[in-house]
Amino acid sequence: MKQFFSKIASFLLALLVLFSTFSFTVEKHYCGDSLIDVSYVGSANDCDLEMQKITAKENCCKDEVHQIKGQDQLRQTQVDDFDFSKQQFLAAFYISFNDLFLEKELKKINANNTSPPDTSLDYQVLYQSFLI
Repeated sequence: MKQFFSKIASFLLALLVLFSTFSFTVEKHYCGDSLIDVSYVGSANDCDLEMQKITAKENCCKDEVHQIKGQDQLRQTQVDDFDFSKQQFLAAFYISFNDLFLEKELKKINANNTSPPDTSLDYQVLYQSFLI
């Protein structure tokens, strides 16, 4: 079970690194207030011929380009960069994470054939505490 979670965690971290380095562009073409085309690869298509004739008079077409840039360089940290508080946090996190997945065996105790404990003192008389 523990190996399964560690594989999932490592896969998710690898995807995070991969997607943080991607760069992509989203292009949108509007004619008036209506969205005509969206392109994630290449350029967005223009209006069709009928729309171009109508919009040539008004010049209401517009293109929007959104660029999402990823990281160019990945920073590698050294062991010396961790100060004492970071090391303490990582140690506490590791210990608490490992304790989450421990399987404990519960022992069933059968107390059917046991007698009550032998009391040598009568506590009600000793403390003069009587139920009325």
